[in-house]
Amino acid sequence: MNRSTRALTRAVMALALLACLFCAGASAASPTGESEAVFSQQLHAKRVKSVAINKYTRSMKVTLNDGTQVTTRYPKKQSAQTAARLRAAGVTVTFLSKKQGYEEAKKGKTHHHKIRYIVGGVLIVVILLVGGVLLYRRRSTRD
Repeated sequence: MNRSTRALTRAVMALALLACLFCAGASAASPTGESEAVFSQQLHAKRVKSVAINKYTRSMKVTLNDGTQVTTRYPKKQSAQTAARLRAAGVTVTFLSKKQGYEEAKKGKTHHHKIRYIVGGVLIVVILLVGGVLLYRRRSTRD
């Protein structure tokens, strides 16, 4: 292997590593919501203004007094108890209809997977192009 081939191979490996890190960062940056402990602390501190409960995904969209919105989940078959606890704390509680819950769940999933497939496709094309260039250069140096 000559110097230019080694440099090209190193560049390809660095590019592949950056692409892997980008893909891992994109999946880690997806919204996961906040924990039950943090939500309980905010509830006891009276920082929660309103909550929209989605029974389809067992999630709650929480609007805080400062206007920020966060998402959290509640345990299975605990929607009534969670709503009662929130109402006792003086929070406005609304339930999404079945159709609204399904639409919200569907909306969140498609966008995430679409980006993942685009990034994966671009990564595969780049790897194939660099591999083709390396094979072509290797054959041309032998002749």
